[in-house]
Amino acid sequence: MPEQKLQNILCIRADNMGDVIMSSPAIRALKETFGSRISLLTSKAGSLIVPYLDCIDDMIVSDLPWVQSKGSDSNALTANIDELRKRNFDAAVIFTVYSQSALPAAMLAYMANIPVRAAYARENPYQLLTHWLPDPEPYQHISHQVQRDLDLVAQFGASTSNDRLLLSIESAERASLHEKLSAENIDAAKPYIILHPGVSEKKREYPSEYWIEAGKRIAEKYDWQIFVTGSAAEKDLTERVSEGIGQHAVSVAGLLSVGEFAALIEDAQCVISVNTATIHIAAAMQTPQVVLYAQTNPQHTPWKSDYQLLPFSVPADLQSRNTIIKYVSDKLYAEYIPYPAPEMILSALKNLIP
Repeated sequence: MPEQKLQNILCIRADNMGDVIMSSPAIRALKETFGSRISLLTSKAGSLIVPYLDCIDDMIVSDLPWVQSKGSDSNALTANIDELRKRNFDAAVIFTVYSQSALPAAMLAYMANIPVRAAYARENPYQLLTHWLPDPEPYQHISHQVQRDLDLVAQFGASTSNDRLLLSIESAERASLHEKLSAENIDAAKPYIILHPGVSEKKREYPSEYWIEAGKRIAEKYDWQIFVTGSAAEKDLTERVSEGIGQHAVSVAGLLSVGEFAALIEDAQCVISVNTATIHIAAAMQTPQVVLYAQTNPQHTPWKSDYQLLPFSVPADLQSRNTIIKYVSDKLYAEYIPYPAPEMILSALKNLIP
């Protein structure tokens, strides 16, 4: 990829918020190396984090039919091609998990007349990719997702001076966070811990009764407030957990913007969460974490941050039908691991914060 042809780059990461965060160091590498204008094609869910990523100049939001989304149709796909063609991109860089195919996105870029198209692919892409990296994962090795994406752009000489996850939070959102908490009679100046029980997929769920018991044990051990976080759709869950824990806990689900949520995480003593976007936000804010980690994607642990991992097996009826994921599960996760007991959460917390 000659540098002079990389002034207007399309990055495609059409998955969830956490996936976009993990791809951001590679996107930053493209921007720092080539001084490019970067546009991101992502999902509605992924778009929520983009305003906090300085490496992205613009975004196109579309829920594509080959990722987990609802409401995609052929008319929207045709409109995507027209939109991409109008923007005259020099190159498209497609970021994927090893269990995904990059070829549908490559076809989109091909039909939009984007001249340079780069991605990993297990299949021979022929003309769909101009820069094909045969995908060795997961059969030869498994890289962390951040490293996988950095390795992709490194093939074109792109690198970054800082490969950490980084989020840029404006002072206005920090101020609005404190205003919202004050309006709920919450004093954010007092030490607090975050419990985040909500999941994007049921197979990652940790039982609410365990959350409650863990919260009670934390309240007995530490003189901290306990904030139970989540989206507005998760409010019933967070209120059930906070009420079960008792007076030390309060639900703040649906109260905060993404930026305010990141600011809340930044000042927390610790975050206890399932493996969802929250752990990647916490890694970006360098907040210690206890991660209740459903054994789905071994490459999605917190990147370059302080954490304790408590894995558990995915119930048999919820396991993926994807044969690549099944291969990884059979190889790495053959031994059944029950849900971590609440006392294990407290022990992990003590390891992080004596």
